[in-house]
Amino acid sequence: MTSIEYRVTGMTCGHCETAVAQEVGRISDVEGVEVSAQTGRLVVTAPGVVDDAAVLAAVGEAGYAAERVS
Repeated sequence: MTSIEYRVTGMTCGHCETAVAQEVGRISDVEGVEVSAQTGRLVVTAPGVVDDAAVLAAVGEAGYAAERVS
């Protein structure tokens, strides 16, 4: 399993977390999504390589911006 962490800006509440989690969760092969509006942290887990471009695009679709941390 691969886990990649992203920093998401603009999230302020549970609704924000849900929107990001739903969009990122639609990416094929993504098995886990953890989102915290309080810390701005998004962790994506997949069995193989995580597609950064797809994750960043999904976060954008939810209305936020992100950058890879690790």
